[in-house]
Amino acid sequence: MSRNAYVPATSQKSSSFLDRRLGPIDAAAIVVSNVIGGGIFFVPIIVAQMVPSSGAILWVWLIGGALAFAGAMAYAELSALRPRAGGEYVYLREAFGPMAAFLTGWTSFIAGFSGAIAASALAFADYVGRFVPAAADVTPIVTVPVPLVPLVLSRKALVALVPILVLSFIHIRGLGPGRIVQNVLAGLKATALALIIALGFMMASGHGAAAAAGPALPVSGMLLALVPIMFTYSGWNAAVYVAEEVRNPGRNVPLALGLGTLTVIVIYVALNALYLHVLGVAALAALPGRLLDVVGERLFGVMAANAIALFTMVSLSASISAMTLAGPRVYYAMAQDGLFLDAASRVHPRYHTPAVAILAQSLWTIVLVLSGTLSQLVSYTGFAVILFSAVAVASLFVLRRRDPDAPRPFRAWGYPWAPAIFVIACSAMVVNEMFRNGATALAGVAVIVAGIPVYFMFRAKQNRITNH
Repeated sequence: MSRNAYVPATSQKSSSFLDRRLGPIDAAAIVVSNVIGGGIFFVPIIVAQMVPSSGAILWVWLIGGALAFAGAMAYAELSALRPRAGGEYVYLREAFGPMAAFLTGWTSFIAGFSGAIAASALAFADYVGRFVPAAADVTPIVTVPVPLVPLVLSRKALVALVPILVLSFIHIRGLGPGRIVQNVLAGLKATALALIIALGFMMASGHGAAAAAGPALPVSGMLLALVPIMFTYSGWNAAVYVAEEVRNPGRNVPLALGLGTLTVIVIYVALNALYLHVLGVAALAALPGRLLDVVGERLFGVMAANAIALFTMVSLSASISAMTLAGPRVYYAMAQDGLFLDAASRVHPRYHTPAVAILAQSLWTIVLVLSGTLSQLVSYTGFAVILFSAVAVASLFVLRRRDPDAPRPFRAWGYPWAPAIFVIACSAMVVNEMFRNGATALAGVAVIVAGIPVYFMFRAKQNRITNH
């Protein structure tokens, strides 16, 4: 480690340890589950409104995938260089210092992981309500009068809490049951999507293809469309959060990032090709929502709606599982440095998992579910996912210059051009978001900045402990 690298304030606080039990397929499954969420089922509508050509639509999804892959390869080098739990928290700490690292971890805890889990769990309850209408009932059962944001328990909230609590319990119990559940859910999700794509092309008449005419490469529309597309690809970095639990991380984490990201790119481009084949650009752009439902009904009839609803519930569960597994590793790393709750630095002596960190995330997620209005945190901080990914990739340049002779089991493909293009593209997207959605972006900035006094509070506490 160089003289300038940040040295954590505390050493390992537990005699226990995280198990290295994950292989490349396990870690790739986390990537696939974390990326493929609800975005691919509504973002293509937004893209079709911006890009009036089927060929250009497929190109822009490929370009977005290429950017995600470039980011994944940069993260692959960083994870091989620093194979620790926590992902970009570790890279920002090493390159830019503890405050930058803390702010990415703070945002992950407040909204990034917890908010996304809460939103997915509430969507899960909505789909359960398709089969059991009472499950989606929002009538308050109990209201806790917390100042400013009362907590409301309803039947829908109760149903939403089920996947949160069940999957948190499973992942607390160890990587053994956790990876089995994660792999099964990810496998079901990928298999179902592959079947939908294959059967869809076999059964579709292709009437929508004639509506696909338009300018070959409408560059301005494609640049605007990259913003929602990159949000849809976000999560390609999920494997790095569990790098400390991956066997031979110098080889297997890069392999997992590559396999997972390429799998997602293939699925996303194929799904968009199917949407365009079945509907065409104009009909796709005119849809009000529920894209997969419309395509499924067009292809397989009204009865397919229930099967698609079941698939969506499995898909949401896979995403919740991946985020329940990945997020707590960030808070565990923060706690190791004295920048989070001390108890979160402990590893369960029997299960070898960051059990307290998982519990902390699940409790905050429950608060978000019960509060309802706090789900807006996800939209407020959505741009921060791209922002911190860009900063993390930029740390690759810093660490290459600072530690040129450090052993690097993997080197980012296309360096320096590919990671540089990724950073520039992400920076442009963040600036674009600031201009186009100024109020929402400012609210997100406020959430991030609110972490600064919290950071100094933890540092002051750590200094008191050190001085005594």
